[in-house]
Order: sequence, then structure tokens, then C-alpha cells
Amino acid sequence: MTEAEITELVSTQRNYFKTGETLSVAYRIAALKKLKNTISNHENEILAALKADLGKSAHESYMCEAGLALSELTYMIKHTRKFASEKTVHTPLAQFHSRSYKKPSPYGVVLIMSPWNYPFLLTIDPLIDAIAAGNTVILKPSAYSPNTSAIITSLIKECFEEKYVAVVTGGRAENTALLQSHFDYIFFTGSQAVGKTVLEHAASHLTPVTLELGGKSPCIVAADANLKLAARRIVFGKYLNCGQTCVAPDYVYCDEQIKDALLLEIKKEIIRQYGESPLDNSDYGKIINEKHFYRINRLIDSSKVIFGGNSNEETLQIEPTVMDHVTFEDAVMSEEIFGPVMPVLTFSHMSEATGKINSMAHPLALYIFTSSKKTADEVISHTGFGGGCINDTIIHLATTEMGFGGFGESGMGSYHGKTGFDTFSHYKSIVDKKTWIDLPMRYQPYTSLHEAYPVLSEITGRYSGYFPENLSNG
Repeated sequence: MTEAEITELVSTQRNYFKTGETLSVAYRIAALKKLKNTISNHENEILAALKADLGKSAHESYMCEAGLALSELTYMIKHTRKFASEKTVHTPLAQFHSRSYKKPSPYGVVLIMSPWNYPFLLTIDPLIDAIAAGNTVILKPSAYSPNTSAIITSLIKECFEEKYVAVVTGGRAENTALLQSHFDYIFFTGSQAVGKTVLEHAASHLTPVTLELGGKSPCIVAADANLKLAARRIVFGKYLNCGQTCVAPDYVYCDEQIKDALLLEIKKEIIRQYGESPLDNSDYGKIINEKHFYRINRLIDSSKVIFGGNSNEETLQIEPTVMDHVTFEDAVMSEEIFGPVMPVLTFSHMSEATGKINSMAHPLALYIFTSSKKTADEVISHTGFGGGCINDTIIHLATTEMGFGGFGESGMGSYHGKTGFDTFSHYKSIVDKKTWIDLPMRYQPYTSLHEAYPVLSEITGRYSGYFPENLSNG
């Protein structure tokens, strides 16, 4: 799509939004129901596209993408009417008599830019929230996952007219053209580098943004952790989607006392979950493209590999890999790995671990494995991060009742469920002042309250806390 066509599309959506049609709650719910039915009817095609782009099994694709999108749709269909209603709030007696309320209103024309690692979920989930809030939407899926982008385009065309929801495909040129356009809200999921570019362009129009970024998410394992269970859940979270998950445990940071025992359990779990030859496992995925395949391989120090480390250039696969004796100065700790490589580092005291984590950029997620509630509470309270789990990994993002988002360098803003509705809504603060009474004390010439309105003498007697005897202006 050319720059001129993109400009025309934005204009078309803005004109449609101005008609007020999307303000109808019934209209929004109908749109969500149509989207849900369409996704359900094309489920097999969605799973096939994800298999083609990322090598994901049908089970994993449904569990982590299509199923979660359908869950968000079910939730929003049920709750949108309540979310869209006015919320009455307390009115001070000084504003007698009136009603104060907050009214959620859509921003207008929204741009959603999504990544390639969970290309279906991370496109559709924010779309659901934006539709529920009453916006029009332009979607820009990643060029790195062309098969999923194609099925998304097909689904959206089946569901909606372009004036309401549209898809723009392509690469850098289209991204640039979109960011030069004036949107009312921008929602971006991707790398920190591109996130900065998005923020810079948004600033030129003073457009509000949500940035879902990433970072090096630590997985802390205390000395009192259940090591067998910890290993099982860490291996699941780390190697899901071949490590191409923004909230994957980037590195394991464990108490030096239990490192060897933990590594033994991790090796057992990799074999149990992926088999003796993971590259021959049909359910084990692949790296998205050659660029990332070679980048990840460059981060692997063969002298520190204690498990895995092999790769297949033809299939773009890298074995689940574990590295020991890693330091924070190693190449693998210099950037977000975003691949199936698990560095293991140690600490002697928990304060050392939290201090080190706090000295680095704020991660998107943090995980702590411990049998002590006190330890867990201290780590959660004294470190900065977006979200996380105690004695598990990743699952916090699958909860509709909680917002998901970053903090500091890992992003700004959040979404999912009610939080997602709020993200794509502006709340107008309204006072509905009644006309049958008009207290004169706020008008010039200023006088004492009782002089201005003697009838309030009785009221002030009963509500002396609100109307002191000597109340006057000046």
C-alpha cells in the first residue's frame, strides 16, 4: 500500500468514526461476536499459518494464540456493556445539587502494530479491546510472519469494512508511512529500538501510545525452591515457541548452593519435554528467519554449553541449549536472547540478586521460585518489572482479569480485559448540575455564606462540618 493510499485509509476511518456509529454498544458487541465466529470457523487455517511461519504445533498454536484470542473475545462480549456504562462518583456537598460521573469514550482512529513471534494473538487481542472501546482500527502485522498476516487480512475482510477495521501489510516503507499519519492512539508491540521510533513519531502529533516491549526477564531460583517443579516450569517457559516469547525467562539466576542440582533437573526436563533429539521433534518449532537464527547462534559460547547447542541451518532450528558459568559480561547477557538459549548465573545472597536486577534495565517479567512467602514478597516488592509469577513462568499474561504490560525500558501501558478497554478509552469527567437551585456565594460580589443564602442557615446547623460559621470568600 502506497503512502497516498494509507493517508486515504486513515481519512476514511476518521470520517466513519465521526458518524458516531461505533459509539453504539450494541454495534461493538455485534462486531466482537462476528469476529469470534469468523476465527472459530477458520481455526484450522490459522493454525496452519502459524505452523508455516514458526513451526508451531497445532496444540501450542491454539493454547498460546487462537485459544487466548477466543477467550478475550468471550470476556469482552460479556462485559463490554458494563465497561461502556457511565460511572457515577461522589459529588462534594459544595457542588449541591449535581451528579458527577465518568464517561468512557473511544479515542477515534487507532493504529495497532504487532510483532512476528505471536503474530495472531498479539494482533487480535488489542484489536478486541479497541473494538470494545468503540474505535476504528488499522492493523499492521509483521512482514516476518507472512502466512499469518495473510490469514489475518482474510479474516478482517470477511468481518469488517475497511472504514471500520483494515489491515495494512508490507514492511518498513508501510511502517514509516503509517507512523507519519495522524492517529488518535497507537498500540505497538515489538523491540525497544522500534518502540523508540514509534514514540518519536507519535510525539509529533501528541498521540498517546502503549508500548509493549521486552528485556532480559530474570528467573530467580532460591535455595529452598522445589527444584524438580521449578525445572519443569522453567523449561516450559523458556523453550515455548523456541524462546521467541517476550516474557520468556531470559536467564536463570539461582542460589549457588543449588545450581548443580537445578541444572541436573533442567537437563532431565528438556529430554522429557522435547526428547533426546529435539530437532527431530515435529512439535518443536523454528526460528523465524535467517537473520535471527544467526544472531542467536552468535550468542552461544560453545565452551560454556552444558546441554544442546546444535542447530540446523536448513530448518532454522536451534536445540534447547543451556549455558553454565555465565557472567553478566558475556555476549549472551548483553541483549534480550529471544531464542532457545538458557544462561545460568548464580548469587550467594538474595540481596545480591535483587540489587543486580535493579541495576539493569527494568525487565518485562520476573519469576521467583521459592518455598518462602517472605522471600517471594521481598523480591516482588524490591524489584522493578512489568509482571511475573511466583513458582511459575509466563502464565500471568493469560489472565484476562489482570493487565499485561511493561515498566520503564520494557514498555508503557497495559491491556487485556477491563485494562484493555481502559487503554483504548478516554474517560470524560462530567458534572451534571441541576437547575432548580443556584447557590450565589461563588458569584461576585463575594459575601459570607449566610448573607448570600439565608435559607442555608438550617443546613449549616446540621452540616457544620461542611459549612463553618465563619465561611466566606476572600
